[in-house]
Amino acid sequence: MNEDRLAGTAKNLGGQVESGFGRVTGDAKSRVQGAARQAEGTLQDLYGQAKDAAASTTQAARETAETAEDLVRTTIEQRPYTAAAIALGVGFLIGRFAHRQNH
Repeated sequence: MNEDRLAGTAKNLGGQVESGFGRVTGDAKSRVQGAARQAEGTLQDLYGQAKDAAASTTQAARETAETAEDLVRTTIEQRPYTAAAIALGVGFLIGRFAHRQNH
């Protein structure tokens, strides 16, 4: 949980308290300000959740890239002729597609 989520939750709770106080006392201004603070807190919490999700996704992408890099390195080291043949085939296909698009 990051600081945006904590601050958003705190604002939301503060807004609920302020809105509840406004309802009890009949103060419309406190009710409206409390509701606005709740909305602001909810938005900040959602922003924090999005940041957490982005960080998790970035970490997973890094781990996947590291795994792929290890796989490629191992394949090249253990099967150099197979790796060279695959690279040659990929290069040939790229050349064919590039040549086809130019005509």
